[in-house]
Amino acid sequence: MRAVWYEKNGDSSVLTVGEMPTPTPGPGEVLVRLAASGVNPSDWKTRRGSRPMAFPRVIPHSDGAGVIETVGEGVDRARIGQRVWVWNGQWKRAFGTAAEYIALPAIQAVPLPEGTSFEAGACLGIPALTALHAVLTDGGVTGQRVLVTGGAGSVGHYAIQFARLLGAAQVIATVSGPEKAAHAMAAGADATINYRSEELATRVMDLTGGQGVERVVEVDVTSNGPLYGQVLAPFGLAAVYGANGKGVEFTFGPAIVKGVGVRFFIVYELNAVQRATAVGTLQGWLKAGLVNHAVAGTMPLADCAAAHDAVEGGKPMGNLVLAC
Repeated sequence: MRAVWYEKNGDSSVLTVGEMPTPTPGPGEVLVRLAASGVNPSDWKTRRGSRPMAFPRVIPHSDGAGVIETVGEGVDRARIGQRVWVWNGQWKRAFGTAAEYIALPAIQAVPLPEGTSFEAGACLGIPALTALHAVLTDGGVTGQRVLVTGGAGSVGHYAIQFARLLGAAQVIATVSGPEKAAHAMAAGADATINYRSEELATRVMDLTGGQGVERVVEVDVTSNGPLYGQVLAPFGLAAVYGANGKGVEFTFGPAIVKGVGVRFFIVYELNAVQRATAVGTLQGWLKAGLVNHAVAGTMPLADCAAAHDAVEGGKPMGNLVLAC
C-alpha cells in the first residue's frame, strides 16, 4: 500500500512517502480502504516531538474515512463494503490513516451516513467529537450562553453548530479577523469578538448584558484562563481541550466567589460512555443532514508534508484532507 511515515521526530522533512505492506485485520478488527485522511494540529505536534516516538515507524493521522474491505475473526462479514469514518486511528497505535489502508478495532470504524462525504468523514474523529463533548459534558448547554474561542477553527466551527443544535440561548465566538468572523457567523454564532483588537472580558459582558456565559469551549486556556472569573457566569464551566503554553494562571478571587469550574479533557481519552454518547448524537445529526463541514481543501497523499506545514502555519480555515 502507499503510505506516509516517519522514523524520527522533526520538521515535515522527516515524512517519507513510499510503499508498505498492507495490514491484515486481526480478531475483532476491520480493514478499511481509506479514501480520505484528516490532518489535525495534533498530527504535526506529535511529529515534531510533543510526545516521544513510541514506535520505530509511525504512519500519522488519527482521522479518516473509507470502505471496509475485509474483516477479522469475530466481526460480522456484513460490514464488508460499509462506508465508515475512523477515530483514534493513530492514538497509542503505530499506523494511522495517512495511508491507503488501516486495520483497527471494529468499534473504531463508525458507519458513515450516505449523505456525508468521505472528506467530511475525515473531519469527525477529532474536530467534531472534541466540539461535541465540550458542549455535552457536565449537563450540556441547553438554554445557556456559550463562548467558543477560536470560532473559525475546525473545532470551533463545529462547536458553534452543536451549541445551537443543543439549544444554547446565545453563542459568541472569538476570531482574529473579518473573514474568520464571517465564517463563525455562517456557522450560527450570534456575535463575534476580535481577540486581537477587542478586550475579551468587556465585550463578553457587553454582549450578555452583564451576565457572562455559562460555558466556554476553550482552545487556548493559557491565554484565556486568567479571564474565567470575569467572563463566566456564577457556576459556569470552561470545557478545555487546548492550550498554547505549558501552564495557566487563574484569578482565584473572582473564580471562587462565582464557583466557576474547569473541565480539562482530551478527545482521545473519552471513556466508553462519553464516546458512545458523542458518537450517537453526532450520527443522528449527520443522518438528518444537520451538520455543515468546513473542508478547507483536499490534497494528494504524497503532499502530506505540505499539508502539515499549512496546518502548522494556521493557514486553512477548516480541515485539510488528504485523498488516499
